[in-house]
Amino acid sequence: MKRILLKLSGEALAGDKHTGFDEATVMVVAKQVKQLVDCGTEVGIVIGGGNFWRGRTSENIDRTKADQIGMLATVMNCIYVSEIFRSVGIMTQVLTPFTCGAFTKLFSKDRAGKYFSKGMVCFFAGGTGHPYFSTDTATVLRAVEIEAEGIFLAKAIDGVYDSDPKINPAAVKYDEISIQEVIDRQLAVIDLTASIMCMENKMPMYIFSLNEENSIVKAISGEFSGTKVTV
Repeated sequence: MKRILLKLSGEALAGDKHTGFDEATVMVVAKQVKQLVDCGTEVGIVIGGGNFWRGRTSENIDRTKADQIGMLATVMNCIYVSEIFRSVGIMTQVLTPFTCGAFTKLFSKDRAGKYFSKGMVCFFAGGTGHPYFSTDTATVLRAVEIEAEGIFLAKAIDGVYDSDPKINPAAVKYDEISIQEVIDRQLAVIDLTASIMCMENKMPMYIFSLNEENSIVKAISGEFSGTKVTV
């Protein structure tokens, strides 16, 4: 693929620590993405904020403020991961939908396109810039805006199942499933708003485990063992 959007789970980047960063895990991701960039693939990245903040679990904080904290968590994640990427020789830029002083650049499709043309990896931080929208929705929004050929979701789980495999040991994994079935069966691959955006904009998704060896490179090079969500 010429251009992709890679969504990284914040929790997955924290490794066994579950919070903060696990540098070894992030370094593995960086080295895989470098292989893609070296082969000519343009890579945009969205990172969740769950390794720092799960605002929706709090009953004492206004939802808008909780979501704003979550947006800032994704900015911290992107700045950190961007620097690890740079340490392995990847040129990067962090873009946000709101001004963060000298920390980031303001997002626009044209600006992202300019960076891609220079071989840079673009990190899309700060979600959509608005409360009540998850990083799932931000992922699909950015993928559609930059005209990515597909969304690659690197999670702590290796695909889409008919039920939660943590609860049901007999849960069955799908090799392929349509986004309409995901919505109809409420499989919670991504949230409903993001799912409908994928369906309306015909944006395919590929869900796989970040923890499998060389999983990002394999997913994009065709050795895919996760779940493809078709449109």
